[in-house]
Amino acid sequence: RVLKQKKQYENQLENLRQQSFNMEQANFATQTLKDTKTTVDAMKLGLKDMKKEYKKVNLDEIEDLQDDMADMLEIANEVQETLGRTYGMPDDIDEADLEAELEALGDDLALDEDTSYLDEVPAPSDTIPGEQDSSGTKTQDGVQVDEFGLPVLARN
Repeated sequence: RVLKQKKQYENQLENLRQQSFNMEQANFATQTLKDTKTTVDAMKLGLKDMKKEYKKVNLDEIEDLQDDMADMLEIANEVQETLGRTYGMPDDIDEADLEAELEALGDDLALDEDTSYLDEVPAPSDTIPGEQDSSGTKTQDGVQVDEFGLPVLARN
């Protein structure tokens, strides 16, 4: 008898669990439907707003604007190409020839022992250009010059 009762209670418990599961499933389905309706309503509202805003957009005007932008960029490229032209240089310059010439110039500079052109220029004097300073030497832009108007180099 106790076993029968236990079995009966277990069956009732299983039925109650199944009913609870079914109610949860129904509740979940109801909530999903409400969420779906909310989503659909939002989509309808969004579509309505999009149609309203799209009426304000002129596709031909946008295409014209794009064409104008392309034309302006093309003109800008032409200007850059024109400004980038070289004068007095052949178009077919060989990079290897340029490298060889640069290296030869470097070799020539390495062989040049006179580096006086790298010496510092004496500080300008306070005399006015073209006048004679206190030592009687003419100056130009504050630098001592000889009788030909060439800068006088300091003698060591």
